[in-house]
Amino acid sequence: MIRQLRNRFIRITMLSVSVVMLILTLIVNAANFISTNSDLENLLDMICENRGSIPVDQFIPDAKPDKPAESVDSSNPGVTSTTPPALPDNIADSSPANSQSDPASQDNNSDIKDKIDTNDTNPPTQPWKFKAHMNPETPYSTRFFSLLFDQDGNVIQKDLAHIAAITDDDIAEYISVALKHGEGYGYYSDYKYRVILQDNQEYMVVFLDCYQEIHAIRVLALCSFAAMVICIGLVYILVVIFSKRAIDPVVRSQKQQKQFITDASHELKTPITVIATSLKVLEMEIGKQKWIDKARSQTEKLRELVNSLVTLSRMDEEDSPLKFEHFSISDALQETVDSFADYAESNGHALKVNITPDLDFYGDEYAIRQLASILLDNAVKYAATGSDITFSLVKNKKHILLKTSNACQDLDEDALRHLFDRFYRPDQSRSHETGGFGIGLSIARSIAEGHKGTIHACCPVKDQIEFTVKL
Repeated sequence: MIRQLRNRFIRITMLSVSVVMLILTLIVNAANFISTNSDLENLLDMICENRGSIPVDQFIPDAKPDKPAESVDSSNPGVTSTTPPALPDNIADSSPANSQSDPASQDNNSDIKDKIDTNDTNPPTQPWKFKAHMNPETPYSTRFFSLLFDQDGNVIQKDLAHIAAITDDDIAEYISVALKHGEGYGYYSDYKYRVILQDNQEYMVVFLDCYQEIHAIRVLALCSFAAMVICIGLVYILVVIFSKRAIDPVVRSQKQQKQFITDASHELKTPITVIATSLKVLEMEIGKQKWIDKARSQTEKLRELVNSLVTLSRMDEEDSPLKFEHFSISDALQETVDSFADYAESNGHALKVNITPDLDFYGDEYAIRQLASILLDNAVKYAATGSDITFSLVKNKKHILLKTSNACQDLDEDALRHLFDRFYRPDQSRSHETGGFGIGLSIARSIAEGHKGTIHACCPVKDQIEFTVKL
């Protein structure tokens, strides 16, 4: 019981940690992919908006005014003087005096200044219009190529100046990819592309080399999943180490409960024996009395209850009391069923048996016999009046299946779930008639689990119950 509880605690903990770690890893990788994909799409949008090129001027920050040239005074080497930049002779000579004396020269000088202003090689640029992930090096580090073609795939214009891996022989392959995909974004090999259908029914496609980005995504995915596996392994080691401490309160409570049952059972056995002996002596002295018979009947029930509690307590111990050995389960259960045939017939039930012969099993023969007896006794006690009881033992590919079925009152799902709970009886009105305590099926479950098996109950049809033990 304690081992099962510890294993279950470890499984639940590791499942929870694994799910959380997996979700976290997927979120990180998804966020990285979405961010990278968005950056690539923004870059493609900019190239497409500029008809297959990157506008270099948008990546130059605002120009700053030229500093005045510095000159060194020859007479004072340690002193520098600032002189304005030299101007053309016809501008330098245009002093106020000359301007007043020669109006024609003033007009000529104005024309020259206008020409200088309009032909300035570094005009003031507009503020940056690119995204945060772009910088002035983007035009020189971005590798791409663009193609302009018609609906038949005939090349109208191509630009391979910004890529080295693509030649004229490769153009047809990429045009076929673009035609097959149609408008929108896509991935092909190590490229991300965008296809645009222009107003003149011509296609323009831009292929952007994203090998580094894809490589970075793969590396992050590999590293994150490797880190996830390592972390889960470390958590597993820690959980296994500290699991005993985690379930220690439950272990102490379980031990106290079992100790109480064991002590109480031993304390009750002596008075039960004394009462049974006294009743026999009393009957010998005064003769048979119905009160003595009732007292003896209740004493036997109490003895049976104590023995059942002791059996349950032993089955729940860490070291199972079961003694495993090879035996013929077919022969053992055939004998058990034969011993119940008369008992079932006396209660108005016909026992139908289907046992596969020559089946061997490795387990505790006494416990398996007890398991079959509990199921048969339960069937006889709760079967509908005059109905048949079936018992079968068959083998499939991996398991041995033991089944009993009988007609009974209809049971809901809640009752079926609690059938194997201790002291649970679905029909309280028949508790005095059957004489059971509601712990027989609990013992049956403990025996099945002790053999690494399972037991469950179901209602395949209305008003019929079937118990299946898988060993």
